[in-house]
Parts: sequence; structure tokens; C-alpha cells
Amino acid sequence: MWREIGDREEGKTRPNWFANRIKWNRVEKLKLSNHKDIVSAHRGSINSLQVDLTEGRYLLSGSSDASAAVYDIQRPTEFEGGGVIAKHKCLFVVDKSHENGHKYAVSSAIWYPVDTGLFITGSFDHHINVWDTNTTQVVNTFKMPGKVYKTAMSSLSTSHMLIAAGTEDVQVRLCDIASGAFAHTLSGHRDGVMTVEWSTSSEWVLVTGGCDGAIRFWDIRRAGCFLVLDQSQSQLGRRPPILERSAANKVSTSKSAIVPSSSVKSRAAQKKAANGYSMKLSPINKISAKGPLRQRLHPGMLSTQDRATAHYGAVTGLKVTEDGMYLLSAGSDSRLRLWDVESGRNTLVNFETVRMQTSKPIQLATSQNPSLVFVPCMTTVKAFDMWSGTTSLTFCGHYESVNCCWFSSQDQELFTGGNDRQILVWSPSRLLPDKMVPNIQTILLYCLFCIIVL
Repeated sequence: MWREIGDREEGKTRPNWFANRIKWNRVEKLKLSNHKDIVSAHRGSINSLQVDLTEGRYLLSGSSDASAAVYDIQRPTEFEGGGVIAKHKCLFVVDKSHENGHKYAVSSAIWYPVDTGLFITGSFDHHINVWDTNTTQVVNTFKMPGKVYKTAMSSLSTSHMLIAAGTEDVQVRLCDIASGAFAHTLSGHRDGVMTVEWSTSSEWVLVTGGCDGAIRFWDIRRAGCFLVLDQSQSQLGRRPPILERSAANKVSTSKSAIVPSSSVKSRAAQKKAANGYSMKLSPINKISAKGPLRQRLHPGMLSTQDRATAHYGAVTGLKVTEDGMYLLSAGSDSRLRLWDVESGRNTLVNFETVRMQTSKPIQLATSQNPSLVFVPCMTTVKAFDMWSGTTSLTFCGHYESVNCCWFSSQDQELFTGGNDRQILVWSPSRLLPDKMVPNIQTILLYCLFCIIVL
């Protein structure tokens, strides 16, 4: 460690490499925390978890008992075990007893990405509520046409305050917090929309996954989706690095610049029509814009591509990587796929076959720089290497199925929630302080004495 610190100070290694190395070492040591405990305030299954994106301090949870709770994961409420275990109780909870609370299960709970003054909950009672954190009052509500499966807000947005909502209706609706009304709807899915996710590289791009097995990309500034992922369209592995691609482009442009004049003339002659006039080619596949062969602007709306599917069944989970270059998807076919966002192709990463829930959405999580994806797999959570598909870590602690997980890149901690009503914390293992050792020895000696006496 000290040698690596010295290499970083001398400039022999990059600071980012050193930071990633330390984070990776901490992620490799993730275990059920022996010093932090979240005291769940819910009486139903945990469906959603999220740590705020501004301070990384407050954990928001949503449960099937129609409640949502907020926890302070930095400052414990009390200590147990002689000051070893920090207990974190909820700061407040909003449930059915609240005058504007939800009546049925809360399926999604997210923070307003700018600050912690607002949070949003979506429920099976067909409503999306916007809450004021300080007063715990509803400041805005949206009536949806069906059960709300997932809500999402863009962490990059500076021009809009839209909540993307996936419901059992075929249309995706965008709710505007500023106006309190629906901005517009996105039509294209043939069944309910189970999961929605904003791009991490553009505030205008939205990704949706439906029960029809389709994953669609939308530019909310234009009508119609511009890309539908097809599992039969694939590429092997990741795209080349930016430096290699730029060098290859320079070589290709230099070769194309040296073209014989005869070939240029022949290409120009081919563009001439029979009547002697040049024919303007369409930018899409160079097909004439007239006649029945006319192609639409958005490839996702073509009849041949509109029915493409990404999974054999419903799409139950989506997660865009931090750099926005790749998309992870999970389906009711118990398959996990990695997609290249630029080409829209399946990268053919062979993730190990696992059992996943098929009747409800699941929440995926990714680590910041180590290429790991955390996937709820029934009663366990598995961490897969993003490029080899092998299982790196397995987290066993829940007694029933796990529904959601959230990775905090600030402290390298993993939070998981399941049907057993518990929120578990997985953190790098930490040794007990030396001052606690005599107390533990005293307890062991006392237990031994009691056994001898009995």
C-alpha cells in the first residue's frame, strides 16, 4: 500500500488507477455488515431502495405495505453490543395512516436528483405522489391509468423535471413536476411497461422495457422510438477504445482520400438516372424517398424491426452503466444481457444461468469502476463480472426473495431488500477496535463460568 502511494505521488501511476484499485479491494471484501444495521420500519416486502445522489447519506425505501421510509445511513440512532453495532432507525415513515398516503403497495421510491427536499413514490393504487421531505406532505400527485411498476428521473437533467412512469398500460407517460400535468405519452409497446431507465449520457434519452419483451430507446424531443433492441443482432465483446477507434478512422479517411479518378467517375455515373438527371439518395440505406420502399425516420418504427424482442418474456430490470455506453437487462426468461448502446447490439456476454423473479420488476445495481453488476437471484444477490459473465461474489442473508439492491459508490456498500421485510447492509469487513477485546473476553469467560455452574 505505501509503495503504491509513493508511486502515485511520484507520478508513476495514475491517481484514477490507484483509487480504482482501493475501491476494488473494498468491493472484494463485501460481507454482511458487522457494524451497521438498518432497523426496517416496514411490515411488507421491500420493493425499492435508493440512496440520495447529492449527499449519499439518506436511504429511501418503498414497501408493499403502502409505506415509504427514510433512513440516515451516516449517523446512527443508537448503538448496541457495547458500541460495536450502529443501529439506524427511520427518520420518518409515510404509510396508509397519512391523509395523502398510498392505499396499496409502493412499487417504486426515488429521490429528486437535485436535492433531498423531494422524493417520489409510485404505487399499485394508480397514483404517483411527489412528497416534500421536510413537511412529509404531498405537493403533487398524478393519476395513472393502471398500476405503477417503475418511476425514474434523469440525474443529468437541467432543462426538464419529468418523471418517466412505467405502468400496466401500454403507454409510457412523462409527468412534469413543474406544471403538475402530463408532458406527453410514448406509444409503441404492446403490453405493460415494467421498467424505465434514463440514459446516463443524455438527459433526453429514455429506455423502457415492457412485458412484450421489447426494449425501446426514446428521444423525448421527437415522436416515436428511435431504436428497438433485437437479441438476434449481436457483436462480439466490447467496442474498441476511443483512441484506437480514432486512429482507425484516420487510416480509413487517408485511404479513402487516395481514390482513382476512374472509380469516382464510375460512382458519379451510377448516380445518373435514365433521363440524365441525378437521383437524390435517401440517407437511410440509400433508398429513394418515393414509392412504397420509403423508409421512416425512426428505425424502431419499421414493421420489420418494430416487433424485435430483447428477451423471451417480460423485461423485468434495466440498468445503464455510469458512462452510458452499455445497458444491462434482465428478463423473465432468467437471462441477463449486456447491450452496446451505440450499435444497439447484444454483446454476447455469457452470464451464468440463474433463477430470477418473473412476476415483478427487480432492481439491478452496478459498481462504479469495477465492472460488476449486482442481480437479485431469488433469495441471494449475485455479483457478475460484466465482461466474462462469471459470478464474482454471492451474498446470502435474506430468508425470502430479494427484490432490489443499491450500490453506494461513496462508501462501497451494498443495500438489499426482500420479501422478508429486511434491509441488509453489505460492507467491507472491519475489525473490531482493540478496546472492545477485553469486553468480549469477559463475556466469553462469564458464559463459560455459567456453563460450569449449571
